[in-house]
Amino acid sequence: MQDTRRTRVILGLLLLAAFGMIMIDYRGGESSPLSGLRGLGATVFGPIERGAAAVTRPVERAWETISGAPEAQSRIRTLEGENERLREQLRQRGLDKTRADELSRLLHLSGLGRYKVVAAQAVALRGAQGYEDTLTIDVGSDEGVKTDMTVLNGDGLVGRVTQVGPSTSTVLLITDAASQVGARLEGSKEIGLVSGRGKGLSGEPLIRFQLLDSTAELKPGDRITSFGSQANRPYVPGVPIGVVQRVEKTPGALSRSALVRPYVRFTTLDVLGVVVGPPDDDPRDAVLPPTATPVPTVTVTVTPGATPKPGESPTPSGNPPSTPPASPSGTSSRGR
Repeated sequence: MQDTRRTRVILGLLLLAAFGMIMIDYRGGESSPLSGLRGLGATVFGPIERGAAAVTRPVERAWETISGAPEAQSRIRTLEGENERLREQLRQRGLDKTRADELSRLLHLSGLGRYKVVAAQAVALRGAQGYEDTLTIDVGSDEGVKTDMTVLNGDGLVGRVTQVGPSTSTVLLITDAASQVGARLEGSKEIGLVSGRGKGLSGEPLIRFQLLDSTAELKPGDRITSFGSQANRPYVPGVPIGVVQRVEKTPGALSRSALVRPYVRFTTLDVLGVVVGPPDDDPRDAVLPPTATPVPTVTVTVTPGATPKPGESPTPSGNPPSTPPASPSGTSSRGR
């Protein structure tokens, strides 16, 4: 179409007519004279619009997906980071609760034994020169720790300090084959020696107890505490060590031997305490955990018997009452 004056006039008239029809339709509202024409247009062009939308909508969505991909990846990375932080917080809270419980048990045990302790945390399990079962803790001479001090946790005896640095120390566990601890049987004066077997960090975690008196009674279930050393170093008295699991047969020996399961789980050591102040008196058995009290069993015995008639009271054994029978005619048999 050529751009002529006539063409411009026609376009202008069409625009004016369209504008006029819009104004008439707008002012007329629902009663507009053009409502029929508007409905006809919707009927004709509605399906075309829906078809065009159905064709173009996937293209629009694909374009939105492509254009928004970098932002979506950024949101995914942000959410993954937040999830990881939340998981770490949950793990930390669980770890903090576990350590708080262990510290509470440690303070309870040290309070029973009147031990003055410095709290410590296990840093690493390792083997030192000449030893197999050793542990590094995060306290040293700066906190008053010295060599040959007792180390324990909330369950019982762990070992003794062998090396001290300014901020760390090395602990020899009682499970080490080179470890020896004076021990005493609960409720008696019988003493012996506890020695490690070198399997505290793996394998069977039992230690050996040798009772010095071969004639003294020793049986499974007996509990053992530390006897104590001279000047309370390296071991203070009264710290729980373990429970006798089985007694070994040693005929003709001058001492009796048994295998003992320690109270301490050496594979999960975390919160510990170094005894920097011994008790004034030997606590003896006061630090041992309470023994479980067996629940009494109630036994009900039912004796078979005849069902009592209404109005009669049943006898416990089901037998008739042992009342002597009356003599005939009301006379006594005495004097016959």
